[in-house]
Amino acid sequence: MLMIKRNELDFRLSTLTYPLAFVLLIWFVFWLQIRVSYKIKFLAIYPLEISGLKGVLFSPFIHSDINHLYHNSLPLFILTLALFYFYRDIAWKIIIWGILCSGFLTWIIGRPSYHLGASGLIYVLVSFIFFKGIQVSNYRFVALSLLVVFLYGSMIWYVFPIDEKISWEGHLSGFITGALFSLLFKIKSLTKHRFDWERHDYNPNNDPFMRQFDEKGNFIDPVINEEEVSSDE
Repeated sequence: MLMIKRNELDFRLSTLTYPLAFVLLIWFVFWLQIRVSYKIKFLAIYPLEISGLKGVLFSPFIHSDINHLYHNSLPLFILTLALFYFYRDIAWKIIIWGILCSGFLTWIIGRPSYHLGASGLIYVLVSFIFFKGIQVSNYRFVALSLLVVFLYGSMIWYVFPIDEKISWEGHLSGFITGALFSLLFKIKSLTKHRFDWERHDYNPNNDPFMRQFDEKGNFIDPVINEEEVSSDE
């Protein structure tokens, strides 16, 4: 059995505060949208227009309505939480480059319309966590990949043009970006600890636990030396 050192996948305060701050930020931006009567929607991506390039930076932070924001908030929080816990060394790179690359790809392939919302980044995270997990030979990362499939596997249908009101181009761009990142970004190998019985020079006769069993695996009753037994006589 191989065991991961405790301090390599431990929980840190930043694991929770960064995802929470990110979600609160997009809610704050939505509050600003309401205050200015949604006039900042022009900051969304508008494909193949130079003026629409600014949306590559700003579009993940603006949403069309409260429903749109609500449906993006929970998966964004859960996925960024998983990212900062399991991939903390590259988490910010995945988020920042994920926003830029998926946004730029959306700008290239998108329909002539405003594309906005954090769903592109969500697809980056789903795709990256899934594909990276199955590439890493560790059961925890594989389990995370399977959990992502269980929770968000149905999202795959929205990378296709099944609803003209949904930016499937943004979803597809995020999915492609995340898959590529899983190949491009490397993570540090987790330290593997070997138990004593895995060592080549291991001798069970020197193991206090193993000495309690015979060669067939049967438990040996302790032998009490009568000379060591104190008597009241």
